[in-house]
Amino acid sequence: MNTNEQVASISSAQRDILALRDTLNSQVIGQHELVDRLLIALLTGGHLLVEGAPGLAKTRAINVLADAIEGDFQRIQFTPDLLPADITGTEIYRPHDGAFQFQRGPLFSNLILADEVNRAPAKVQSALLEAMAELQITVGQKTYDLPEVFMVMATQNPIEQEGTYPLPEAQLDRFLMHVKVDYPHPSTERDILRLVRSEAVNAAQSRAISLSLVNLKQARTEVLGVFMADPVEDYIVRLIVSTRNPAALDDNLARWIDYGGSPRATISLDACARAHAWLAKRNYVSPADVQAVAHDVLRHRLLLSYQAEADGISVDQVVDKLISLVPAP
Repeated sequence: MNTNEQVASISSAQRDILALRDTLNSQVIGQHELVDRLLIALLTGGHLLVEGAPGLAKTRAINVLADAIEGDFQRIQFTPDLLPADITGTEIYRPHDGAFQFQRGPLFSNLILADEVNRAPAKVQSALLEAMAELQITVGQKTYDLPEVFMVMATQNPIEQEGTYPLPEAQLDRFLMHVKVDYPHPSTERDILRLVRSEAVNAAQSRAISLSLVNLKQARTEVLGVFMADPVEDYIVRLIVSTRNPAALDDNLARWIDYGGSPRATISLDACARAHAWLAKRNYVSPADVQAVAHDVLRHRLLLSYQAEADGISVDQVVDKLISLVPAP
């Protein structure tokens, strides 16, 4: 198939998503991997945990995404004094009829930015966890459904850890991917300067909505329909199972891994690989798609031992070793 035929064969939903990716890359310069991971989470109905130093366009990325799609967006700044009702909503007493009316909180939106999520106490994190896992929130004796299109992008600052509440492993597992954002290349930083100056001059310009929720739902259906051959599916299972029984692969892996990935890791790797292939305009998943998203899917799901820390081994190095040892089809 030549390029023209390939372009002609993509659906309107796929065309809109690819146009959205171009928009994001033009507005969030030098963070192509973050942009792709945002779109993968959007396409699979998952949630992102993004870690990086201040000023690396984490907040800007989801702001631009929110501007470019149809739907509601809320930013929640997580602080130590935040209460669950501040994000879920609360019952408001109406004195004129003596009844209580539920006032919805910011979680009742399509896109949520949970800024510095590890600064909030356990009860707030628990309320967020229910929303992410069940697409619902509970207030008192009542349960309220959240929008069908619902995505949380939570950020963590790798510095200034004093006064933070580390996310429990059960909550970390609810995130589809854990993305690490690094500093842009020096040549890219010049483009960032020019973009900021240009936006300051054209501050009144607004971005038009380019992706409807209808097309987003269609795109999600198409991602689920991407073909995965049995050997590739078996490759995904072997990768995850090997994290639970690393001694069968390598003695070093056995010393470094305390706990491996859960079945949710298998499901997430499958979904992300399909979305990665779909964004590449392919209707099938290759082992390269699995390997491309493996680090982000496993980074927060593998618990390393003290021996790994003593050896100076990171989670990413463990995943590299895993990929090198598990034969691809």
